[in-house]
Amino acid sequence: MQLAVIGAGKWGQALFGAFRDAGVEAVITGRTPKAIEGFVPLSEALAAPSLVIALPAQVSSAWLHEQYVDHNQRILVASKGIEVSTGRFLNALYEPYVSADRLAFLSGPSFAAEVQKHLPTALTIAASHAETAAHFMALFPEWIKTYRSDDVIGAEVAGAYKNVIAIAAGVSDALGLGNNARAALVTRGLAEMTRFGLFFGARVESFLGLAGVGDLFLTASSTLSRNYRVGAALGQGKGLETILAGLGEVAEGVPTTQAVVALAKQKALYVPIAQEVHALLEGKDPRQSLHDLLSGENKEEF
Repeated sequence: MQLAVIGAGKWGQALFGAFRDAGVEAVITGRTPKAIEGFVPLSEALAAPSLVIALPAQVSSAWLHEQYVDHNQRILVASKGIEVSTGRFLNALYEPYVSADRLAFLSGPSFAAEVQKHLPTALTIAASHAETAAHFMALFPEWIKTYRSDDVIGAEVAGAYKNVIAIAAGVSDALGLGNNARAALVTRGLAEMTRFGLFFGARVESFLGLAGVGDLFLTASSTLSRNYRVGAALGQGKGLETILAGLGEVAEGVPTTQAVVALAKQKALYVPIAQEVHALLEGKDPRQSLHDLLSGENKEEF
């Protein structure tokens, strides 16, 4: 056994299939048993020398505290989000349990449904230690092109924040505002998440790569995106509880929006799109949000 995937949702299963396609001796585990070839108990999975963790960001802290056992494993975190209860990025959640030299983060444009079909995909593996990134890069199949980055914060912020912008894009399309409006929204969203990331020490080039514009443009333009679908339903006037109940999957953009707005308030950061998405999630009328975004003062673009 070379590798274990922790988390047997759609994304975890997609990654598991990709590793097996590459000839990696892999197993998978999850919170509840599933009829998947290679599914094993958690205790067996934790004995693997390499772990790929595909758990929702909001349960990661509790899982690490209650169930993770350190066997000096290398870990690739395949989750995206910011912990809403504390405002911590994922690397901060893992820091007390895993040394930085054994930790990497996966980001980039990657719908699980397309990875399951073995369609060409490109991803970023961010790690402070090049050897750990290279270790995981070697495990992916040839149809997944991987790139290395040492900007962990940049990859994390981009991967989390793009879900917030995807909700806004879904609202825009549901209101019938057109392609011009969505393009403007996504572009200004990119500027917003870059500004946010730079404050926390990220590098601007991370937002121009796969983890940034790549994942943002994908997630903010397709109904395959859960967060885009949340936004589309908000734009149709549906309530958040009804939307999430019908979704049947985790939409990380919802708690991430709450975390971003809380951090922005604490640090006095300018995040107008995230603030409007937060207001929408709280029940604000979508057309009023549109009016408020458009009525801001004219200013320099950069």
